[in-house]
Amino acid sequence: MLYLLDANVLIDANRDYYPIERVPEFWQWLLHHAQSGSVKIPAEIHDEVKRGNDDLAQWVKEREVKGALMLDAEARPADVRRAIRRGYAADLTDTEIDKLGRDPFLIAYALRDARNHCIVTTEVSKPRKTRANRHLPDAAHRLGIETCNTFELTRRLDFRTRWRSSTEDR
Repeated sequence: MLYLLDANVLIDANRDYYPIERVPEFWQWLLHHAQSGSVKIPAEIHDEVKRGNDDLAQWVKEREVKGALMLDAEARPADVRRAIRRGYAADLTDTEIDKLGRDPFLIAYALRDARNHCIVTTEVSKPRKTRANRHLPDAAHRLGIETCNTFELTRRLDFRTRWRSSTEDR
């Protein structure tokens, strides 16, 4: 399975539960899986994250040289159009399309092999939302693409860290 990360996975992990400076093991684990080819970030998502001025943007920029995180593919315009048409609506206005951001690209990459690609996002399903307000998991599911959240990814790829108490050091 190839896990395609949404920007919010990295942003929320760093901000809320795996800060780079406090839980470097998570980021090393993520990079390990990127290098092994099971976790990737499409260029459009990568660009979104590295535009920041924080430690996450710096972490992503430093790893850009290695190329481990980047998905080595370009979005096919027909797949992006299909993601918009079938995932959201066939008659979106330009304003609505702008509102979608990079999500259609993420779906387009997953469409290349929907059975073996999974989108990882912190967005939650809200099935009542429609058109440009539809959440990424719901749009992806309309196209037969699996999604999961960060915690499911860590379970599937067996993220672990070992905390040592101060008494263990003695």
